[in-house]
Amino acid sequence: MPTPPQNRELSPYTGWTRAHWEATADRLLLAVRPFASPERALIGLPGPRPSWSGTRSDGLEGWARTFLLAALRVAGAGGADPHGHLDRYAEGLAAGTREPGAEGPDCWPLTTGTRQAIVEAASIALGLRLTRPWLWDRLDDRTREQVADWLRPALGPSPVDNNWWLFGLTVAGFLQDAGVDADRAATTIDRSLARIEDWYLGDGWYSDGDNRAFDHYNAWALHFYPVLHAHLAGDRALLDRYGPRLRAHLDDYVHLFDADGAPLPYGRSLIYRFAAAAAPWLGALTGHTPLTPGATRRLASGTLRYFLDRGATDTNGLLTLGWHGPYPLLVQEYSGPGSPYWAAKGFLGLLLPAGHPAWTDPEEPLPAERADTVRPFAPAGLLVQTTAADGLVRLHNHGSNHVHSAGPGEDDPGYARHAYSTRTGPSTGTAPADNHFALLPDGGPATARGPATPLGTGPDRAASVHRPLPGVRVVSATLAHGRAELRAHLVLGAPEGTPVRQTGWATTPEGPHAQLHPVHGYGPGTAELPTGETLQGPGSRTLALHGTTTGPATLFVALASLTAEPDPAPVADLADVRIDGLLLSVTWQNGTTTRLDLGALGN
Repeated sequence: MPTPPQNRELSPYTGWTRAHWEATADRLLLAVRPFASPERALIGLPGPRPSWSGTRSDGLEGWARTFLLAALRVAGAGGADPHGHLDRYAEGLAAGTREPGAEGPDCWPLTTGTRQAIVEAASIALGLRLTRPWLWDRLDDRTREQVADWLRPALGPSPVDNNWWLFGLTVAGFLQDAGVDADRAATTIDRSLARIEDWYLGDGWYSDGDNRAFDHYNAWALHFYPVLHAHLAGDRALLDRYGPRLRAHLDDYVHLFDADGAPLPYGRSLIYRFAAAAAPWLGALTGHTPLTPGATRRLASGTLRYFLDRGATDTNGLLTLGWHGPYPLLVQEYSGPGSPYWAAKGFLGLLLPAGHPAWTDPEEPLPAERADTVRPFAPAGLLVQTTAADGLVRLHNHGSNHVHSAGPGEDDPGYARHAYSTRTGPSTGTAPADNHFALLPDGGPATARGPATPLGTGPDRAASVHRPLPGVRVVSATLAHGRAELRAHLVLGAPEGTPVRQTGWATTPEGPHAQLHPVHGYGPGTAELPTGETLQGPGSRTLALHGTTTGPATLFVALASLTAEPDPAPVADLADVRIDGLLLSVTWQNGTTTRLDLGALGN
């Protein structure tokens, strides 16, 4: 399939237009066709291993998520379907939803017996809702009843107490529109929205459940489903409630995208890649966005190009389980070969008509390209730091406690690091953790961070406390200015003489420059530790500082920097740090001074 010509006048940053999005959607859909089952109800894509739900569930997942992509492509074209995408999926619907007990190799697993099928039911229902005039309304009565019977169990309470409540909401929205079990569907909608209300923390931020989990699920799930449902239902009251929340979230979210298009690799399910563009498109679709139309397209096209230009698809044109290319260490056990196609959500912009300003206005720069920024996300306990000279984004994490252990004494690398960036790590496996402060008692392994309790944010800072060992607390704080970071840790209750280690950014030889400089509490010299392969490639290494506790309360302070600037000045030149007990005074290179009282935070 030929690639449309770039238009650098309309899109000076990416060169891409709506035609590129349409061609990419078609290319992805045509690539999966050879992997369809005989009756086209399953798409069994090749991969290194099945998910924990099994191969039949994985085949349903491949079908459902690519169907959502086909639905966005066809609905965005007003029903035009030159490649016959919907005809193939109509065949699959009929075969996959045969009555229980019917013979056939392509029958879908039931939502009552396979939890993952509830997730896929949402993509199927949303696809049917978007394409109703061209698919659902043309199905025979028997097939419609089969499909409705298969979807109905998803109207029950969610079996997982997090964003999964919104899968039932999405199924209910379609059934309500189609006049199927409308009263029960309305009950499901109300129950689902009431549950996520418990997790709304303000300023556009939800926790994904009761565990203070903050990541891209805020954008591609917790805002995506309620706002899109309200929009498709024409429910003004719901849109007036959830639309302003989306706008507030996007005001923060736009700062998480690098000038090169990369979203921040933080949290789980990162294999969904350019699904990160879904929420900005949704803001443009509903009018609830702080972004200009040109900035919206610049963000979305930049993100799509970022991954496609770096090998997100294999030689068969299939999305792989990874970030750039395949990366097994990134993949959760619930993910199978079809999982990456949840990236279909990133094509939501195709629902905007071709004449919409998001397609016709010139691209505009992202915040990371315009000015240096330090911005707290107060409800989440996060601090974002961007630099215009290199367009690089860093996120300092003082709010997440969604840190499922990766093994004895190990943290989930997607949540537990003190810092993340758009061009580094995190390190995984048995390698030393990057951006980590650890105790090394009795010469043993480094302690895990574990859950972090936020202690507040400010215009240039964020702080938290964690408990790496029984009876031991570590109060941590980050101050940021330009590309400089001050990292302070107050260790409370550790035995005197306990070794500690602070690591920096995990960078590859081709990556940005990382610096780590001891200020207080650490010994002289900086070690370099191998961290192996990261999302950015093999051969990564991280700098490390070492020290020991000197009493019941020991302060450790370091300066760090990550920059793509050539030949950067030493980070020690960027800040003058004065320490009086537990009070830190920091004068930055531009002459401004800020203070940090670790003693007050530790009480």
